[in-house]
Amino acid sequence: MKLSHQFARNAFMRTSRVQCTESLYSPLWKRSYSIKPISKTAELPGVDPSKLEITKTSTPKELTPNDQLIFGKTFTDHMLSIEWTASDGWLTPRIIPYQNLSLDPATCVFHYAFECFEGMKAYKDKDGKIRLFRPDKNMERLNKSSSRIALPTIDGEGLTKLIAEFTKLESRFIPKEKGYSLYLRPTMIGTQRTIGVGPPGSALLFVIASPVGPYYPTGFKAVSLEATDYAVRAWPGGVGDKKLGANYAPCIVPQQEAASRGFQQNLWLFGEEEYVTEVGTMNLFMAIKNKETGQKELLTAPLDGTILEGVTRDSVLSLARERLIPEGWAVSERKVRMSELAEASAEGRLLEVFGSGTAAIVSPVRKISYKGQLVDCGLKEHEEAGDVALRMKNWIEGIQYGEEQHEWSYLV
Repeated sequence: MKLSHQFARNAFMRTSRVQCTESLYSPLWKRSYSIKPISKTAELPGVDPSKLEITKTSTPKELTPNDQLIFGKTFTDHMLSIEWTASDGWLTPRIIPYQNLSLDPATCVFHYAFECFEGMKAYKDKDGKIRLFRPDKNMERLNKSSSRIALPTIDGEGLTKLIAEFTKLESRFIPKEKGYSLYLRPTMIGTQRTIGVGPPGSALLFVIASPVGPYYPTGFKAVSLEATDYAVRAWPGGVGDKKLGANYAPCIVPQQEAASRGFQQNLWLFGEEEYVTEVGTMNLFMAIKNKETGQKELLTAPLDGTILEGVTRDSVLSLARERLIPEGWAVSERKVRMSELAEASAEGRLLEVFGSGTAAIVSPVRKISYKGQLVDCGLKEHEEAGDVALRMKNWIEGIQYGEEQHEWSYLV
């Protein structure tokens, strides 16, 4: 009886709309909502960049010197905010002073993790112009994430235009020095006040920004990993390929466990086969010489639902196919067992290993702890990165900072 009741309730929620009865500018926790049936084919208004409203801060912050920037600690003067309701669609986009959110304790994001986000950056080129890197890929992934957890999707092109306006307003926070950028964090949360389980009738999308320096403040250095086989980051049919906040908190304890034993990050293994998946919160690449042919091969795990569809991952693959294959390399997306990696290392065929992600671009790996042994990842004692990792870093940075004209660079 209870199951039937819950099924009927969820069906009702999916075919209903939630009408906000308070002003847009009243605190979220003070609003009340009424539920009304709507047609599944109803067209709701999309985001309209032409209606952007801007309220500038009256207390601008002092800029933090570049050498004092810590990733994710300093934030800009403003934030982009767009609300959505099931009855009215996307409401007026606003850029407002950076401020706290006001949410009722029963807001669904707190109880059922209706939250997804993106990570992207804005750069200044040598002429002082602002550039984004492949924002269309971030918008595509944001919509995949939001739709998976019953949050609304948004027009990616429209949101990119709004983010561009936001970065222009915050341009003084974007350092001109190479290696520095403005980290952008688009985030969407369910804001309906309810502890009933069902699709949220209201949501908030906001974008905040943090000026950041090089990911490695002490220099570009290789890290060591501990292979994690006692915990699983994601599983087939799950949501490991989506950028959901719920994916990240469970990863902290295994990372702390690795750190307690002297390793900078952990390497996630999957299943009895111990397939290599991700390193910490980054995708992983391996360069190996083929045992039979001697051909060099750049490998990474396939998009099978257990790894994140990284924008940097896709960029590395695209550049490798364009620039390494003509040099005789093979480029593959396939499952790789940790035992295969260890065997290649023991036979001198493991050339290099590196992680890839927005924050660091590439993160070279020196050693991996596996079953009580240290697997050497091909770097010489004096080296901090292999040839492929260095080239990828330089190629991608060249595009990000406008040194190379490329379709991936979005000029604001």
